[in-house]
Amino acid sequence: MAHLPPLSTLVAFETVARRRSFALAAIELHLTPSAVSHQIAKLEGFLGVKLFDRSAQGVKLSAAGEGYLRRVAGALGAIGAATEDVRQGVRNSLYVHVSPSLASLWLLPRLADFAQAHPGISLFMSASHTHSDFALGQADLDVRYGIPQWPDLVVTPMFTETILPLASPAFIERWGLREPADLLGVPLIQSTVNIVQWADWLARQGVEQLPERFALRFDRAQLAMDAAIQGLGIALESSVLGAGHIAAGRLAPVFDPALSPQVEAHFLVYPARHGKRPEVAAFVAWVGQQAG
Repeated sequence: MAHLPPLSTLVAFETVARRRSFALAAIELHLTPSAVSHQIAKLEGFLGVKLFDRSAQGVKLSAAGEGYLRRVAGALGAIGAATEDVRQGVRNSLYVHVSPSLASLWLLPRLADFAQAHPGISLFMSASHTHSDFALGQADLDVRYGIPQWPDLVVTPMFTETILPLASPAFIERWGLREPADLLGVPLIQSTVNIVQWADWLARQGVEQLPERFALRFDRAQLAMDAAIQGLGIALESSVLGAGHIAAGRLAPVFDPALSPQVEAHFLVYPARHGKRPEVAAFVAWVGQQAG
């Protein structure tokens, strides 16, 4: 494929980016630093962009390099996993990419059930906010969070979730919260990636004023809820992702959940051709059962 750079240059790029050092990358790849530098120069020439900024303090990715790494690292990981599967004789493999908080809070606690139901499927799972590039063969299936704007792909909602204020029981008792307007006087935690933000939730309650600032900001629902558990503020999060914490008494809804909006925000996403694979069909069916 003429539009692809040599694989050796991509491996060198990923290794230097991960180790932040040509010397350490050379040791890992069993090459000389000069040879690694040559591979990077070859890749930069192929792409026509500078991938690294070099200084006396070391090596760091350029803006172009960071963007390229986000896409290339997943592809190399998929190639490595596929290679290991072939070497180990694994045939029924499934590569699933998941949004981080859903992976840890909802999916992982249920994976034992999937393994028991489908012992012949070897599951490889990765997690990040970056969506898979199916054209590069990075994954068989994505579990994505957000507003579904993914044309030419099969997009299936997983479940309906309520987005509601959550806090530790001790926090709720200490602040004596009675109505939504009371939230303007307490520390609020913002999840920057949520499709429902505090301004949306407060407006729904007829509260036009906005908080002057947020006590904490996170780009992970799990981190926001962990902070709420520690009594650092109130998180606006999903009833589905917070179900385990609520059941364990670590978090509680601040108000009646009926006040809060319900959304479909997590989706199974894959090319139609992938849905013909028995492993993908099995995973989609299993998720449907678990979500139900």
